[in-house]
Amino acid sequence: MEKKRMDEATKKRLRAGRMLLKGKGCAEVALAVGVARQTVYTWKALLDEGGIDALRAVPSRGRPARLDEAQLRGLRAAVLQKPSEHGFGTELWTLKRVGVLIKRMYGVEFGQTQIWRILGALGFSVQKPEKRAIERDEDAVRQWKRRTWPALKKKPSGKAD
Repeated sequence: MEKKRMDEATKKRLRAGRMLLKGKGCAEVALAVGVARQTVYTWKALLDEGGIDALRAVPSRGRPARLDEAQLRGLRAAVLQKPSEHGFGTELWTLKRVGVLIKRMYGVEFGQTQIWRILGALGFSVQKPEKRAIERDEDAVRQWKRRTWPALKKKPSGKAD
């Protein structure tokens, strides 16, 4: 039979359970595993009633994830590639483009807030592009400032109000 990997929440519960069995207090355990004290009291009640297996068997709460671990790894690998490799016109990833990519790859749609959270969980952060374009021609800019700009600027009229 294939052994199922434990999720992070289960690992936390079991660590807390072992600490409680060693006589640690709920406040200390809560601090050590990074959960609210009330959560540890809930786990302690389960532990007292059904032992360590009761903590292992706690069902996960909330809505099931729409992308599994393998899909998230695939998404991370895709975002590490250039956007042009996925048919986008520029070399800049946006939340909208990542959403399009997820839809293409897995047929799942997310709102931009959720895409932001997914990217954060995958280790990505906001990156601002440099202000100046790579293609910028400094000579052309200098020439425009010297010749064209003065002609376009409003000249003060000689009239007094």
